Amino acid sequence: MTTPRPTHAPAAPAEPTRPHTTTEPTATTGPTDWPLWEVFVRSRRGLSHTHAGSLHAPDAQMALRNARDLYTRRSEGVSLWVVPSTQITASSPDEKDTFFEPAGDKPYRHPTFYEIPEGVHHL
Repeated sequence: MTTPRPTHAPAAPAEPTRPHTTTEPTATTGPTDWPLWEVFVRSRRGLSHTHAGSLHAPDAQMALRNARDLYTRRSEGVSLWVVPSTQITASSPDEKDTFFEPAGDKPYRHPTFYEIPEGVHHL
């Protein structure tokens, strides 16, 4: 003898609703609403990081992953830095004369200021 099957399955219990997070774009937010990150890459042959570009990401970990995918596709980098663009402070190109002027009155910072002793051959 077989047991009759119900004609419809009971409804599954409702999942608890999750709070909205910034990692998931919605109809009103999207990747362009995420913070802008500046990406710096250190190449295999170099010792310093150079600016490679910018990208939008919701957090630092996602910015690192996206930077890896965008800027080191051909294994040209060995290290990545991602920095929120809001945290970068830069001098203004309009103020370059006044900003860098103080270095001009310090001749001791230039190698021509010093005399090389006669005994020194490889300097």
